[in-house]
Amino acid sequence: MEASSNYTYYVKLLAPVVIGLLVFMCPIPEGLSANAWLYTSIFAGLVVGLILEPIPPALIGIIAVVLAVLFKVGPVGSGKDGAVIKSAAAVDWGLSGFSNSVVWLIFAAFMIGIGYHNSGLGKRIAFLLVNKLGTSTLGLGYAIALADLVLAPFIPSNAARSGGTIYPIVTSIPPMFESYPEKDARKIGAYLVWVSLATTCVSSSIFLTGQAPNPLALELASKAGAHSVSWMGWFLAFAPVGLVLFAITPILALWIYPPEIKGSPIISKWAGEELAKLGKISRGELFMLSISVLALVLWIGSDFFGINATTTALIVIVLMIAAKIIAWNDFLGNKPAWNVLTWFATLVTMAAGLKNVGFLEWIAKATGSYLHGLTPFMAVLGLIVAFSVLRYFFASGTAYVTAMVGLFTVLAISIPNTDPSQTMLMLLLPMGIMGVLTPYGTGHSPVWFASGYVTGPEFWRLGAIFGAIYLGVFLLIGLPWIKFIYPYITG
Repeated sequence: MEASSNYTYYVKLLAPVVIGLLVFMCPIPEGLSANAWLYTSIFAGLVVGLILEPIPPALIGIIAVVLAVLFKVGPVGSGKDGAVIKSAAAVDWGLSGFSNSVVWLIFAAFMIGIGYHNSGLGKRIAFLLVNKLGTSTLGLGYAIALADLVLAPFIPSNAARSGGTIYPIVTSIPPMFESYPEKDARKIGAYLVWVSLATTCVSSSIFLTGQAPNPLALELASKAGAHSVSWMGWFLAFAPVGLVLFAITPILALWIYPPEIKGSPIISKWAGEELAKLGKISRGELFMLSISVLALVLWIGSDFFGINATTTALIVIVLMIAAKIIAWNDFLGNKPAWNVLTWFATLVTMAAGLKNVGFLEWIAKATGSYLHGLTPFMAVLGLIVAFSVLRYFFASGTAYVTAMVGLFTVLAISIPNTDPSQTMLMLLLPMGIMGVLTPYGTGHSPVWFASGYVTGPEFWRLGAIFGAIYLGVFLLIGLPWIKFIYPYITG
């Protein structure tokens, strides 16, 4: 068994190297320089590495940047034959992602998650909602959804929201009714687990900071030539779809995957007891609540106040430390946040390099003709469906964004008589909801799948059903709404 595990590890470790070398050894396509093709081979190895993850993904990103810097193929101008890039310019390019404001926004938001954990505010919100709504199974489903919805704007890791706050509470409920993964899971446990997963996918799309790949995708699309939108612009663009999906998800699960137990006052009573154990709201919770409201006001009114979203997030960190919600050692010791900072900084750098070397321009010329035969509407619709369905092939939302956003931005730009920035917004908004497709498609999926309440075949079946419904709602409601609201959120 151990030998088999070692074999799998070495296959995953060598696969990115092999793929990169195979791409490099292929004939250089007409229209690309040798430097551009070398960079493309490095990027291909990066994507394969991010999909397989034989080593931490942040380390994979660093290796890719180091190779590009070493061969001086990433900076602006390196895609042109005969261009000479100095070592200093190559290093400056390699480190450019660490000065990116979006990367620091994501980093800061991870720190905010620590504040919710340390203060206990996240747990109090969850218990309060379960206590008020948990007298019926459907009400409990809405309580779970609301708890995640409240936390989603401030904690961009859906895995952290689920694993740190929602999961421990939800998985404490089924044993009260002798519902276990191995016995009577369908009594209530399976329903609660699926609602938890599905509603977190919805909240991940509602807010720009609902999941880390959202702002990363906007940044990569911007690097490839599409204009971005603000935090409020994203929210307004998805709001009608988000409201509908939030309202129907617990009900859909009740119809499609019904629990045997439809209601019990025991759950509400238990939540009330747990709430009582927490005692009166603490000073730290009050400070965290006040800071969160301030952050939300500044994010929503960023244009009015003239304060960048990243600046707001950094202000929140300073205020949390000042209020002693988090200590300086919490800041220094938050390994997930520093890991994400390194990971995303390298990915932003590598994705920008694709444009620098002329690869995206070459792709545009090579593929643009295929879209010219379609009407603009059908071309955009085809891109949205393709972009969503491709989630099946990626075990990480970040790997998916890194591999696909630049390419699809180029395709969107090549569609005649359309606004490519609007098209890209239509592609990126449903990224969160399409995480429902697989047990591995987004950060929180493995958390709920590992609970064992929803079996593999059931997970795939429910994922396909909910994915089709979610995408259908987005196409029917979201597309006309985005066309209407777009001029107002970009003006």
